[in-house]
Amino acid sequence: MPVTPTRRSVLTAAAAAGVGLLTGCSAADSGSSAPKKGGTLRAAFPGAGVKETMDPHAQRQFVDIARHKAVFDKLVELDSTLRPVPRLARSWSSDAEARVWRFELREARFHDGHALTPDDVLYSLSRILDPRAADHLAKNSLAHIDLPNCRKTGARSVEIALTRPNAELPGQLAMTGTPVVRDGWNDPRHPVGTGPFRFVSFTAGREFTGRRFDGHWNGAPHLDEVRILSAETEARAAAVRSGEVHFAHEMTPTFARTVQHDSRVRVVATRRSGVQGFALKTDRAPFDDPRAALAVKLLVDRRRLVDVVCSGRAEIGNDLYGKGYTYYPDGIEQRERDVAEARRLLRRTGLYNKKVTFYTSTAADGFAQAAHLFTEQAGEAGLRVEVVDGPPESYFTDVLSKGTVTNHRCGAMTIPTYLSERLLSDAPQNATAWKHRDFDEAFTAARAVADDGRRTERYRAVQTTLRDRGGLVLWGHPEWLNAVSRTVRGVREAPPNTVDWARFDTVWLG
Repeated sequence: MPVTPTRRSVLTAAAAAGVGLLTGCSAADSGSSAPKKGGTLRAAFPGAGVKETMDPHAQRQFVDIARHKAVFDKLVELDSTLRPVPRLARSWSSDAEARVWRFELREARFHDGHALTPDDVLYSLSRILDPRAADHLAKNSLAHIDLPNCRKTGARSVEIALTRPNAELPGQLAMTGTPVVRDGWNDPRHPVGTGPFRFVSFTAGREFTGRRFDGHWNGAPHLDEVRILSAETEARAAAVRSGEVHFAHEMTPTFARTVQHDSRVRVVATRRSGVQGFALKTDRAPFDDPRAALAVKLLVDRRRLVDVVCSGRAEIGNDLYGKGYTYYPDGIEQRERDVAEARRLLRRTGLYNKKVTFYTSTAADGFAQAAHLFTEQAGEAGLRVEVVDGPPESYFTDVLSKGTVTNHRCGAMTIPTYLSERLLSDAPQNATAWKHRDFDEAFTAARAVADDGRRTERYRAVQTTLRDRGGLVLWGHPEWLNAVSRTVRGVREAPPNTVDWARFDTVWLG
């Protein structure tokens, strides 16, 4: 059934490609049923235009990660509690110092028939760590891998040596940008992985198509094909309600309320699936003074931000990442709003009635709304804020250098990965410009402790320092909201960047 000409296409990319409405998307019960083979599932994600890529080591946007997940596998993934679970690696172990790790590989094949070997793993690590590849996101976190001393120890066994102890290596191998590629592969135009779907086609900013790989080590997908489209928020909302797509990623609380009684759509919500907040630049005035940063942390009305920006579908934050995750420092008193104390600190630091710039964007739902709400709250304490809008397609790169205050959000990842990717001096996504060698050393020392209890204590001290002196104002832990057609089965609640998130090999059309 073609798109009706009297109605503007809800998916620009789909219309440009000549995609029509899906069949079989009438109201249906969302309960369980026996998996059915066949069909094409269309999923819509927020797009990133020409910056989208099929290079699995350069992934930044969720739409990229979802496409790569269809084609590639990692050695390790994270479960819903952010603990590492086996994928291409069926097991792992380390020496007593957590300095040498051995991974046992599964029997798996690439889409071209090549059997997975330790050489593929070693090549993937060398490609991730290539000093010429500035866009390889995991390079910083995995920089302590001692490549010259890594080696294969059997037909399906590989040893990864480190330059310093690290008890968190399995979790780091599950982070963004770590899929395994074939030895020698270096052509994102023709991706070949071990994932559940073979690559068919890709157009940046528009659409990816993958076809079922019957030889997948975890069993063939139920679907014949998956198509992952790029679309803005309103287009995703209209598309999933009309039946043009089966799955719409990252929906707003407003949308969830709107479809509450819509028999065609259901919302899959996952609690504590990341964080929302503000990032203050700490390498320059005024927030190089921790007292000025503390003033901002005290002037924000967290409850109001949660209620307005997230429509109440979030837990209040305490300027700490990863509530509910392993190593989260429970028991720290909740930071409450104190306008009088915030005003006193603003006067002490010379910031009272001065102006700072808030660099925001429509890059994510709620960013601009949160920025303007912050402006109101800051004004009540005597801080003037100028809001500047930036382009959505480059916002997450621009915030590394622009703005005194910026929006901040992060999906689910382990707390050590969050710290290493966003708070170390050379971290690639250090939006607060927090650069303190003593902090780096304390974090590195904590990560090296083999004993779980002592490592947890060390991480608590590191995070407490960051909360008290750093530039992160983390005001909420929102629910992650995805919308699915009632005809789709097998979609699981899962935080983003975990094993069951955007996992289309286990879903089917009812």
